[in-house]
Amino acid sequence: MSGKLYGVGLGPGDPSLMTVRAVEVISEADVIAYHCARHGRSIARSIAAKHLRDDHIEERLMYPLTTETTDHPGGYKGAMEDFYEEASARLAAHLDAGRTVAVLAEGDPMFYGSYMHMHKRLVDRYDTEVVPGVTSVSAAAARLGTPLVEGEEVLTILPGTLPEEELTARLAATDVAVVMKLGRTFTKVRSALESSGRLAEARYVERATMPGERIGELADVDPESVPYFSVAVLPSQVDAERPEARERGEVVVVGTGPAGPLWLTPETRGALAAADDLVGYTTYLDRVPRRAGQVRHGSDNRVESERAEFALDLARRGRRVAVVSGGDPGVFAMATAVLEVAAQEEYADVPVRVLPGVTAANAAAARAGAPLGHDYATISLSDRLKPWEVIAERLRAAASADLVLALYNPGSRSRTWQVGKARELLLEHRAPDTPVVVARDVGGSGERVRIVRLADLDPAEVDMRTILLVGSSQTQAVRRGDGEQIVWTPRRYPEG
Repeated sequence: MSGKLYGVGLGPGDPSLMTVRAVEVISEADVIAYHCARHGRSIARSIAAKHLRDDHIEERLMYPLTTETTDHPGGYKGAMEDFYEEASARLAAHLDAGRTVAVLAEGDPMFYGSYMHMHKRLVDRYDTEVVPGVTSVSAAAARLGTPLVEGEEVLTILPGTLPEEELTARLAATDVAVVMKLGRTFTKVRSALESSGRLAEARYVERATMPGERIGELADVDPESVPYFSVAVLPSQVDAERPEARERGEVVVVGTGPAGPLWLTPETRGALAAADDLVGYTTYLDRVPRRAGQVRHGSDNRVESERAEFALDLARRGRRVAVVSGGDPGVFAMATAVLEVAAQEEYADVPVRVLPGVTAANAAAARAGAPLGHDYATISLSDRLKPWEVIAERLRAAASADLVLALYNPGSRSRTWQVGKARELLLEHRAPDTPVVVARDVGGSGERVRIVRLADLDPAEVDMRTILLVGSSQTQAVRRGDGEQIVWTPRRYPEG
């Protein structure tokens, strides 16, 4: 009968943190296997050393390379693939002989460990058991003596080998993070932490629970001194101290997209997480996850200037303020209101940034296909801030230019005739069968996206949560084999 394969997690380094099950498996195994570099020393073996017997068969699985270059035709990946195949074959020979094999792994065998490469190659052929171990993430948090993640916070674990821009985006977007595999990646990771605005809160843990353990502020660490066995930690922000006052705060105007968290960009998530105060229309504030220590200032949707002034006053007192808008803040939304007030002399020294968001037009277009694939114009049908005569003139101009139209704010309980009038104006320039995307509450629980003929557009079906995309003469509407109707506007426009 074949032997049994074990992947044995040894914990972060201190032998006393090995589990009882790990000790049992090692004691009963016939073969002890462990990975090592070319120097032959194995951290995993040193952790388990006092539990090894003289009669244990030891299989030292020596990596052909670690960080150096190789002339293997498949490069680094090819060389490692060959190594894992050869190592798995060596273990399989013992298993076929009926021997029990325990593969030692620092931390947890399935957490960035080399054991998993053996596991994937052997699990379908042999009886296998994985013994979990304490990870370096848990060990680092314990040694810092700081909560890692609490309540509704989200923990993100990242390899430092990711591209710097990807690290920056993910660090900006998460609540809590641990970055593994530092060593040569440390300078890049530090730069990503700085770019994401998280460097000040970052902690550094080296060789947690091992001899030579080092803990400190990451910003103070010499890059030349950082080994592979170290991690960067952004700990829990619950109960973290937020400065009551700074010499200068800032206002960041952010867009939440058309609906909930799925539509937030990583940059926007980071700005919302870093803010001391959130200011906005209550409906939009409800889309933003609640965080300990933040203050929310909700208000009615019709006090944009007052809201902007309030946010800028907070920033003058040293607060980091996020003004929350729906969609993209620069498209019929809060960015203009904030910048109008910020242009006043008294707010000249307050930094203001605008972060883009997914617009209602783009969200609706994506649901329907690609109706905005060629030139298009964006027009608001609301006559609350501009006369209807101006709206009508712009509709005629855009329609006569054969532009696709994205019509925002088409109707409300107090504005019921504008859609019908707009339809009449457009029919002067467009064919009755021109496709119109009627998209309501895109991304929300009440989402409904329909494609109708321009002549059949019913104003009674349109409200403030609806956006209309009116096709050009070139826009196509096709029903596919699955019954789904799609709309697109060709990128090539006919000559003449």
